[in-house]
Amino acid sequence: MKDLHILEFSDKLAMVPIRVGFGTGLVKAGELDTNVVALCADLTGSVKMDGFATAFPERFFEVGIGEQNLVTIAAGLALTGKVPFTASYAAFSPGRNWEQIKTTACLNHVPVKVIGAHAGLYTGPDGATHQMLEDIALMRAMPGMVVMAPCDAVEAEKMTLAMAKDDRPNYMRVAREATPVITTDKTPFEIGKSYVFAEGSDVTIISTGTMTAPAMEAAEKLFKDGIDAEVVHVPTIKPLDTETILKSVRKTGCAVTVEEAQIIGGLGSAIAELLGENYPAPMKRIGMQDRYGESGEPAELLAHFGLDAKHIRLAAHHVHEQKNERK
Repeated sequence: MKDLHILEFSDKLAMVPIRVGFGTGLVKAGELDTNVVALCADLTGSVKMDGFATAFPERFFEVGIGEQNLVTIAAGLALTGKVPFTASYAAFSPGRNWEQIKTTACLNHVPVKVIGAHAGLYTGPDGATHQMLEDIALMRAMPGMVVMAPCDAVEAEKMTLAMAKDDRPNYMRVAREATPVITTDKTPFEIGKSYVFAEGSDVTIISTGTMTAPAMEAAEKLFKDGIDAEVVHVPTIKPLDTETILKSVRKTGCAVTVEEAQIIGGLGSAIAELLGENYPAPMKRIGMQDRYGESGEPAELLAHFGLDAKHIRLAAHHVHEQKNERK
């Protein structure tokens, strides 16, 4: 079995919703800094702000179903020295209030923290209207915005604590359903850094968010196929850790990107831009191919749209063959 260095992937991994890690991290951030406040748009339990609301009722604000107000009030609080975390479904924030995020938070350079819950296909049966797949592209295009996607609940907790100390506007997307916990308390995390979760020499798999678990599963299967895959986990999509990514692709000579979001403007686009300007190499982008989601169970949807370990493995074989054909 391939040595995955961080944690061996298996079917026995714990399954925990990433949003739970955010909720735990938010309470810890509140304990460490009395300036941390939280604002929600009538979804306190769903986005896991209920723990903070119970622990610090005087620092929790329920704004109701008004996502534009959610971030506008947060920006005002940030201007007074507070560190506001806002949370709603990603379909509504940033989906509904992108303009207010831009004009009140980013233009003023204040540290508003936008949590987009229930992002991606893991929203499952709720269907296309609630499966936010465009958020990475939307927020990546926003000047001054930090864009992040944790791979599991453990990393989400660390990311939340780091966000509380960061003086920039931040966006973090989190999934609804339980996903594999593939990191530990000892796994490093720092805003702006990417991490090699599995070393390899034949192909680089670059993943973010929930897609890092299937990327690691694919790496194990590829090793049995005779292809040594390197998995680079990218928790911070913007600013991108160009050094780590370029070092890996220069070593392997080809890359596959994997994201649970639209490939147009997302992680795949960011990597294509990076490689196009610095190190052109065979590359395949896995993600939503300019399509809306559908209603179904998360595993069914991931397989249907080609975002599972099977399709990552096939894409890796494809770019590896392309690389060899160029020799």
